[in-house]
Amino acid sequence: MSKNRVIVSSVVLEGRSPSAVAADYGVKRRWVHTLVKRYREGGWDAVEPRSRRPHTSPNRISQAVEEEIVALRTELASQGHDAGAETIAAHLHHRHGAAPSASAIWRVLRHHQLVTPQPKKRPRSSYTRFEADLPNETWQSDFTHWRLASGAGVEILTFLDDHSRLALSITAQTVVTGLTVLHDFRKNVEEYGPPASTLTDNGLVFTTRSRKGRNKFENELRLLNITQKNGRPNHPQTQGKVERFQQTLKRWLAAQAPADTVEELQAQLDRFRDYYNQIRPHRSLSRRTPAQAYTARTKVGPAGTVGGHWRMREDRIDDSGAVTVRYNSRLHHIGVGRAHKGTRVRLLIHNDHVRIINANTGQLLRQLIIDPTRDYQPQKPQNALPKESEM
Repeated sequence: MSKNRVIVSSVVLEGRSPSAVAADYGVKRRWVHTLVKRYREGGWDAVEPRSRRPHTSPNRISQAVEEEIVALRTELASQGHDAGAETIAAHLHHRHGAAPSASAIWRVLRHHQLVTPQPKKRPRSSYTRFEADLPNETWQSDFTHWRLASGAGVEILTFLDDHSRLALSITAQTVVTGLTVLHDFRKNVEEYGPPASTLTDNGLVFTTRSRKGRNKFENELRLLNITQKNGRPNHPQTQGKVERFQQTLKRWLAAQAPADTVEELQAQLDRFRDYYNQIRPHRSLSRRTPAQAYTARTKVGPAGTVGGHWRMREDRIDDSGAVTVRYNSRLHHIGVGRAHKGTRVRLLIHNDHVRIINANTGQLLRQLIIDPTRDYQPQKPQNALPKESEM
């Protein structure tokens, strides 16, 4: 028997005074009268404790918004996209300019049994999180395996900007080789400028340090003054951002019709990259897209260079042993030497800094700061930068 029933019984059945009952049970006399009145009007059920839930809730999510939350969850999940409360909130804010809190959306999802409990999942607060301060400060890269509709195995190579999570490139390959990595890296440098550093695992396509040598990718980084960083063996958490990206990518691919060819898979990857970079709000970026985060701050380059204009192009040294560069709307002829005439070269240009590299061997032929007062830049000007072999 509940305490309320005992109080009422003492007054109604035993005939005791409300004041005495209130004193015995440590309640106010007014409360005793209230309970007795409830009993006489509604019986014993009316005496039991009542819910304190308010009759109205002005902040409660409307039925229309609740239905939109459920529809968004279903739509995003069916397409293989992230469909958590944070993501749904970002989509609602994009549509309407406002959205319920993530916790309120989570309660709606739980009410509709759209949340799968994960009691063993490691809490986010337990992770040590690192993020590069600026775009291009670090590029992460990795490749993962996938299968075509026929069951044939293929590989997907990704380059990801650490600061913004921008997917610089996602390419489908029959097999990833050192030349594949170098090719994709060069294309990204042409489009985004060179990074200050790279971060990968210790796969032989990224480093041959374990074999006491350097592969073409490592030589490229050295020539461009880019710092190479590699994670500890058997510790993929070091490259956590690109590893997590690959999980998101695979979940999306699993929701698509299996590709029959590498070309069809590449078309799927291109669609995903556009959505991931331009549309999908990222929880770690305060609901911004990677493209928004990448363009929000000044990019950093090799050896700590910040800002400015980066470009890379290929050319051929002419018969006079020179190559031509346009700087401040003026053509400048840079002497390299007649011994190199006809040689195909790559030029890495940052503002007035120029590095000329043999496109076939990777050898650094010359680096200099352009003298804007001279059309011809002689081989031994006062503003020439020393080669790495002279440093």
